Amino acid sequence: MESAISTLVSQFKTFAGKDGSSDTLSKEEFRSLVTSQLPTFVKNSSDPAVIDQLMGSLDENNDGELTFLEFWQLIGSLANKHGGFSQ
Repeated sequence: MESAISTLVSQFKTFAGKDGSSDTLSKEEFRSLVTSQLPTFVKNSSDPAVIDQLMGSLDENNDGELTFLEFWQLIGSLANKHGGFSQ
C-alpha cells in the first residue's frame, strides 16, 4: 500500500507541476491526468463536459483548481466502485 500511495502522490505532483506549481491541478492538468492515468475508470474522460462536471464536483472551494485532498476524493470514489463497496 505504501508504494500505491507514493505513486498517487508522485503522479499528482508530476501532472500538477506542468504549469509550475505542483500543489494544485488546473483543469487542463486534471484532464491530462484523468485521460492518461484513469481512462477505464473514468467513463468518457476525453469529453470536456465530463471533465468539467467531474472537476466541479471535486473542487470544494470553487477556485478552479484541485488540491491533493480534493483530488483524493476522486481516488477514494473510484477505489470504492472498483472494489465493489458502493451500492
